[in-house]
Amino acid sequence: MNTEDTSSPACRRRLLLQALAGVALAGGTGLAGRALAQTVEAAPSDVLDVVVIGAGLAGLTAARDLHRAGCTSFAVLEARDRVGGRTVNHQLGGGVIAEAGGQWAGPGQTAIFDLARELEVETFPSYYQGRNVYLAGDARYEEDLSAAHGNPVTAKLNQLSRKVPSKEPWTAADAAEIDKLSVAQWLTSQGIDNASRFSFDTSIGLTTGTPPASLALLHYLSLINSADCSMEKLEGFHGGAQETRFVGGSHVLSTRMAEALGDRMRLSSPVRKIANWDRDIVEIYTDQGLVRARQVIVALHPALCHQIVFEPALPEGRAQLQRLWPAHAPMRKTVHVYDRPFWRDKGLNGQISQADGPLIFSCDNSPADGSVGILSAFVRSAQLTHEAERASQTLAGIFAQALGDEAMQFRQYHDHDWAKVDPWTLTCVGAIPPGFLTRWGRYLKPAVGRLIWSGTETADIWASSMDGAVRSGHRAALEALQALVANRRNA
Repeated sequence: MNTEDTSSPACRRRLLLQALAGVALAGGTGLAGRALAQTVEAAPSDVLDVVVIGAGLAGLTAARDLHRAGCTSFAVLEARDRVGGRTVNHQLGGGVIAEAGGQWAGPGQTAIFDLARELEVETFPSYYQGRNVYLAGDARYEEDLSAAHGNPVTAKLNQLSRKVPSKEPWTAADAAEIDKLSVAQWLTSQGIDNASRFSFDTSIGLTTGTPPASLALLHYLSLINSADCSMEKLEGFHGGAQETRFVGGSHVLSTRMAEALGDRMRLSSPVRKIANWDRDIVEIYTDQGLVRARQVIVALHPALCHQIVFEPALPEGRAQLQRLWPAHAPMRKTVHVYDRPFWRDKGLNGQISQADGPLIFSCDNSPADGSVGILSAFVRSAQLTHEAERASQTLAGIFAQALGDEAMQFRQYHDHDWAKVDPWTLTCVGAIPPGFLTRWGRYLKPAVGRLIWSGTETADIWASSMDGAVRSGHRAALEALQALVANRRNA
């Protein structure tokens, strides 16, 4: 007969860890739909089992998985006064929104679609039917890309990507040689014409946040590898990673996860120092006070990690990775709101590319019912004033050249420059330069002491996307739970 007092805090904690040890969790996303059959409360203590740093998609996914697995002793620390990381919405009135950050998903990005279904967030197709418009000076050219044939250079990139695993691209057989080249150098060697080069430069720059001259070929091939070895799938709308949007905007995924966490969510709590990460109890120093934990999930961009003081200092490889990780592609995204998407009547899809001005690319970002016309644009910040009236008129003039004079009659203008809104968004995506991954890549994912690294940059597939962020959150939560079990057994 078992006479143990199961009501004691110590016993309840042990039962939790035993339950965790007995749960079969398969793969990096196994936690997403597998809550424990019975939740056992952790012992009340000033030491949490897990602290998650960062309330973007990665950190919130990790926290949600912890909670669903029965772990109640955790907190999420977020530096901003909001959740969502590199996703956020403009509220346009009447329930209409426009996304100021990440917004799209597509085939193969199963992690974020699974999350949306679980959170009861519906999706709808992006609008891309019709002709694109290209501008160069006073010249204007229309093209229906739905009839475009495959490019031999694209086919060659797709073939090369088969040899560069997205999980660990630095392990590719020819990684050292490939990593010496930028994408621009490789494209130049292919002898393509100026028009094709402009198309490549625009699409690659939008995907990676940096011009091909600053982008490692090895890194870019690893991104293509994620997309079933298809550049078209990586960068396209139809059948590609930009094919689908979320009703209410992508930011709603984060807000719904955060709402379910209640008071475990702590905003305006930037982490300044992490001490004793190599010991049983880690100390996390924030602007709101000290937090202590047994495991820490750091769901931050690697360059943001470098802003935190670590005591003792991190191992040299990890420290150098954080110090050198590029953070120079913050992105600036604007929104023009119209009474209706008038360009559709002309057989145009709202996608405009400009060769020599402030506009990089625009797209139709209207709601699913088309009740309001919205043009969202990625712009070259250095070529566009930050004075709202002048900036809105400048872009409207470009839209008018491409779509017609109706473009001057906009109702609202919004401008979100990620380089200026706060100090916590250093960059939009990971724009990795040549030579970086083969030297530092192996330090990106392995845990260091009680520190578990998360964030979209650490994803095995679809790194730099919202889907990659979700995948990394699943993996980090599983690592944290496994570490709690292992540490308890060794105690």
